Formats: sequence, structure tokens, C-alpha cells
Amino acid sequence: MSTVATSETTGAQPTGEKAPRSRLSDRARAERSLGWKLAGPAFIVMLLVTLYPIAYAIYLSLFSYRLTDPQSRRFIGLQNYITSLTDPLFWEAFVTTAIIVVITLVIELVLGMAIAMLMNRIVLPRRTLRTIVLIPYAIITVVSAFSWTFAASVDTGFINHWLHTLSFSQFPLDYDWFGGRWSSLTIICLSEIWKTTPFMSLLLLAGLAQVDSSLEEAAKVDGATWWQRFRRVILPNMKAALMVAVLFRTLDAIRIYDNPVIMTGGANKTTTLSMLVANETINRVEIGIGSALAVILFIIVLIVAFIFVRGFKVDLTTGGK
Repeated sequence: MSTVATSETTGAQPTGEKAPRSRLSDRARAERSLGWKLAGPAFIVMLLVTLYPIAYAIYLSLFSYRLTDPQSRRFIGLQNYITSLTDPLFWEAFVTTAIIVVITLVIELVLGMAIAMLMNRIVLPRRTLRTIVLIPYAIITVVSAFSWTFAASVDTGFINHWLHTLSFSQFPLDYDWFGGRWSSLTIICLSEIWKTTPFMSLLLLAGLAQVDSSLEEAAKVDGATWWQRFRRVILPNMKAALMVAVLFRTLDAIRIYDNPVIMTGGANKTTTLSMLVANETINRVEIGIGSALAVILFIIVLIVAFIFVRGFKVDLTTGGK
């Protein structure tokens, strides 16, 4: 009796029953309705712009469809996917893309963090330094690709001359950077690193700005070394920015197209997945298998994004903790 009376008089919720949800006030409902009215049209347009091409590509990938012969289009189901995944050229492009992604991401992460920490420490010419650092990223990718192509060419390039001078005439002046696979990938990766490291450093700089300096000072007073402060104080407090930077650059590197198509055109086993999609869809006008390759590339991007988000275990809605 005492327990029942207590629950009745105090209004306590009986065990095992869920507490009722708090009802929204009229003002909150009005604000929510206004928000949907303002953002709804843009949301619908963005949904149509993104979902329709994806759905249409999936639809076309189920057909044997050549653009120059539309009358012979026929439904073949998943045969385009089977053909793509069993073709050695696809896996060659996959490996090439993976090599570019890993090399550029690791180097850009290290250089970007170093540049970000430098820009975060310097006070006086901060704006000037940030402007100078961002110059490569402001250059159009095609222009950057042509610049690196001319720089590495045997007849017009200066890279061989510089290496020849720095190595005391040991490096040959007539070395053909685009004559082999690994040398071609070296120039492709260097051009990517040169152009997109500023983007990485800018994102990491935003993360460094969120780190409380008092935590670093406290760790320094406790006798922590620079590496200990960096690993146990700085990195954990900028995990969200680190995840965004690594994720964005990885997804961008997976879709690399401009640099290899301008520098090598896919020669010497430097064809990437995006180049493979373009070759099948545009050059060979094989819309069916090209769409299948595009869908596969889209799935790879989704898988990588899912792995990164789950791996970093960052909830961006709660301040990145």
C-alpha cells in the first residue's frame, strides 16, 4: 500500500512503462513547419538532382546498350557487372587508383598537418602565409596537370636539370618520366600532392583551432614531450576535423581523372577507375557497361565513406566527440 500510495502521490512512472514524449508547443510546431517550407524545395531539388542520375545509371547498367546502335538494346541483368568485375583491366585500374590514393593521402596528411601547425603557431604574417599556401589549390587541376607534364618532359622540363645538378651529374638529363608505370605514377602523385595538400592543411587548421591551448600547457607542465602532447592531446581533440579531411581527400583521390588522362592518357598501366568509366561511356559509347562501372565506383565510394565514419567513431552532431 505504501508503495502504491507513494507512486500515486508523487506521480512517479511505474517501472517498465516508457515515459510519454513531451508534446511540442504551438510555437515549436510553427517553427518546424516554417523550416520545412523554406528548406523543402531545395531539399526536393537536391534529391532529384542526386538520386535520378544514380537510379538511371543503375537502370542502364542492366542493358546491353551501345549509343550508336540504340535499336539493339536488350536487357541482360547483372551481366555488365560480372563482365566488369572479371575483366583484368578493371582490377588493374583498381590497383592503380588504390596506389595513388594511399601514397597521396599519407603524404598529404603528414605535410598538411605540419603546414597547419605552422600556420596555427605563426601570429604576425598569418594571413599572408595562408594565402601563399592556398595558391596551388586555387589553380585549376587541368592547368596544374599540364604544368607538371611540361616540367617532367625530357625536352621542356626542368625536373631532370634540377636532379642532374643536385646529384652532381649522376641523374641522367634524358630520363623519361612518362616511359614507365612507376615513374609516371610518381609524377601523377607529386602533382596531386602539390595541388591538394593546401586543402588538407586548411581542414586540419580548423581542427587545430578547436584544441584548447590550456590542455597543452597542462600536459607540458606535467612533463609530457612534444610527441606525447601531439598524440594524446592534440589528435584526440581534433578527431572530427581529421576524419573530415581524410574522408574528403580519400573520396576525391578515388575519383582522380584529370592528372593521369592529361599526363599519360592511361599508358603504362596508369588508367584509373574514373578513366575506365569515361573510356567505356564516352570513347566506346558503351552506355551499359559504362553505367555498370560508374555504379561500381559509386559503391566503392560509399563503402570507403562508411568505413571511415565508423572507424573514426565521430559523431559530428555532438561536437565531434
